[in-house]
Amino acid sequence: MRRGAHPVKHAGRDGHRRDDNEAEIVSALETCGATVILLSVPGGPDLLVGFRRQTYLMEVKGPTGELTGPQLAWHSTWRGGIVGIVRSSDDALRLIGVLQ
Repeated sequence: MRRGAHPVKHAGRDGHRRDDNEAEIVSALETCGATVILLSVPGGPDLLVGFRRQTYLMEVKGPTGELTGPQLAWHSTWRGGIVGIVRSSDDALRLIGVLQ
């Protein structure tokens, strides 16, 4: 990898940048019976997750990833429930209550 490259991002089919850990997180959620939809809202969260009749929004970040300017702006205007920041499948499973 070239110096200065960011290894945790790639563009999905829709052009939305995706973290490399997203596929593992989605797989873990689906294995537990959750429904997962990949979102592509500018500045918005990455995942819409349904589990046990509850809805969760998740922002997937790499180990040291921070919210970008557009993401901070989106979060500041969101009037719905909390958007969880997840960095691993364990984070996502804790958010939906599968892990403690």
